[in-house]
Amino acid sequence: MRHKAVLLRETLELLKLEPGMTVVDGTLGSGGHAMEIVKQIGPHGRLIALDRDPEALERTKQSMAESSAAISFFNENFKNLPQVLQKLNISSVNAVLLDVGFSSDQLDEPARGFSFEKEGLLDMRLNQQEPVATAADLVADLPEHELESIFREYGEERLARRIARAVCWRREKEPIQTTAQLAAAVISAIPGARSRGARPYFKKHPATRVFQALRIAVNDELGSLREGLENIWPYLHCGGRLGVISFHSLEDRIVKRKFLAWKEDGSGTIVTRKPLEASEAELAENSRARSAKLRVAEKKV
Repeated sequence: MRHKAVLLRETLELLKLEPGMTVVDGTLGSGGHAMEIVKQIGPHGRLIALDRDPEALERTKQSMAESSAAISFFNENFKNLPQVLQKLNISSVNAVLLDVGFSSDQLDEPARGFSFEKEGLLDMRLNQQEPVATAADLVADLPEHELESIFREYGEERLARRIARAVCWRREKEPIQTTAQLAAAVISAIPGARSRGARPYFKKHPATRVFQALRIAVNDELGSLREGLENIWPYLHCGGRLGVISFHSLEDRIVKRKFLAWKEDGSGTIVTRKPLEASEAELAENSRARSAKLRVAEKKV
C-alpha cells in the first residue's frame, strides 16, 4: 500500500497557511503533507523539511525538486529544529507540522524490520546509519524484566510478563534475529493463538503491541516527541500554529498534556478542543488512518 498523507485537508485548514509563510514539516516522510504545504505558501514561501530517515528524505527530495517554493531538506530528528534554524539563520517560523506515525513505505520494506507481516532482520531503526541498538540487540541483550517493562509501557501489552518470558526462553534455544522469529515467540506465549490462528481470533495480530513497543524503544520516539515539543514552541511566531498527528495513546497523551500546559501558562491556546480523526470517506480510501489523531495549538506570546 503506497503511503497516503492522513488528515490532509483538516491539517492544512487548521494550520492557517498563507502565501509567503515559513513552515516546518518535521516529519517529511513521503511528502504528502509537504507537497500541499508548498502549494499554499507559494513561490515566496519557505518550507523546512526534516526527516530522520535518510532514504525517505532523499526519495521525497527528488519528487519535490520542481517545486516553486524554497525548500531546505535536513536529515534530522525534529527535536533538533533549533540547530537547523540556526544553520539557516532563521529566528522564528509561522507553522510546524509533526506527523509522528510511520509511513507505509517504511512498514512495507522488509529490510527495515518494522512489520511482523514481512520477513526481515529485526532492525527497526528509523535511520539505519545511527549507531544505536537495533530491536534484535534489545531482544538479545535485555534481561526479562526490562523486556517486560518495554512491552508493558510502550506497547500497553497486558501479557507483557508472559511474552517477555517466552522471548527469553526462545533466545536461549536460538538467537531471535528476524521478524518472523519474534512474532512466533509472541504467539507461543498467548493461549489459543497457535491453535485458533492469529488473525481470525484476534482483532489485531498478537505481535502488534510488541513490535510497536520495540520500535518506540529503539528510536526513543516518546523522548523525541517530548523534547521536540519543548524545543519547537519557542520558535513559533506569535499567532503561529503547531499541528501534531499521532497514532497511539502514548503519543496523543504527551501532546494533550503539553498543549494544556501551554494553555495554563498563558503562552498558547488549544485550537482543537478534541483531537480530529479521519472521516469515513478517508477511512474507505486509507484504512491506516483509523488511529490518527490531530491536535493543533496556537502560540500567543
